[in-house]
Amino acid sequence: MIKLLPTIFALAVSFVSFTAQAQAIAGSAEAGQKINAMCIGCHGIKGYQASFPEIYKVPMISGQNAKYIESALQAYKKGDRKHPTMRSISESLTDQNMADLAAYYSVHGLVEGQLAAKEVKAPSAEVAALLGKANCASCHGANFSLPIDPSYPKIGGQHADYLFVALKAYKISDNAKVGRNNPIMASMAKQYSNAELKLLANYLSSVQGDVKVQPQSRFIWP
Repeated sequence: MIKLLPTIFALAVSFVSFTAQAQAIAGSAEAGQKINAMCIGCHGIKGYQASFPEIYKVPMISGQNAKYIESALQAYKKGDRKHPTMRSISESLTDQNMADLAAYYSVHGLVEGQLAAKEVKAPSAEVAALLGKANCASCHGANFSLPIDPSYPKIGGQHADYLFVALKAYKISDNAKVGRNNPIMASMAKQYSNAELKLLANYLSSVQGDVKVQPQSRFIWP
């Protein structure tokens, strides 16, 4: 792991630099609310499941970092993340659309300072060792909800099955149909077996965080 640190650091600096350039467009939450019809059918319904590449709950995005949402959409559009539905949706969006949607969801249902009163759930000794292996908290921060860079996701409290599928996807590269091309996360995820990734995902989902499914008003009956 020590030998990997200079390479990982260089990749991180390069990625953050690229992301900063790509995220220069200012997003409007108000504008994002007007164009989110394509999002709410999956991300605005509690318990909604996707079926590619396997069945899992779609990620919670309300309260997620805006720059992470934006960079994820760009990755789907470029094909760095393989998902047919998300690829189709992202290709229909302009850079401004992505910035607006990201701005909207970053504040959707978010309660300022809500993590302050919450205690971090202590992991088991086995999980603590796994977390330390890739030093997950060094990037994803306290409670795994205060990333050191806004282009990194909040993962505390995220659905376990989604986290497991996402982490496994980083182990797959140069595949036209599945996987995620991200050198930083690939170097981390490949250190673990799938069984270990499942343990990590289960723990991270149990940590209280900001992300949530915030149903749209049109889906809530009086």
